[in-house]
Amino acid sequence: MAQVVLKVLTMTDDKTKQKAIEAAADIFGVDSIAADMKEQKLTVIGLMDAVAVVKKLKKVGKVDLISVGPAKEEKKEEKKEEKKEEKKEEKKEEPKK
Repeated sequence: MAQVVLKVLTMTDDKTKQKAIEAAADIFGVDSIAADMKEQKLTVIGLMDAVAVVKKLKKVGKVDLISVGPAKEEKKEEKKEEKKEEKKEEKKEEPKK
């Protein structure tokens, strides 16, 4: 999984935000897209080529590439929390027996 963070300088209103999201969604391998209007950032996560993302979004407007890297995996943190909760529940159940 790769995470590409872009600054879309033309993303100032909902219409241009929607165009940017739709352009990113057309790319093969994109799993999720997050848009931040205040900072004009678009975060694209998935198994796709960063160059393809920039190329596609350049059709929408001026784009600056901020970062490309591995996606932060939140699933592992959630699994750890679930395991901790399960252990707590098991400990609570043991004295009852």
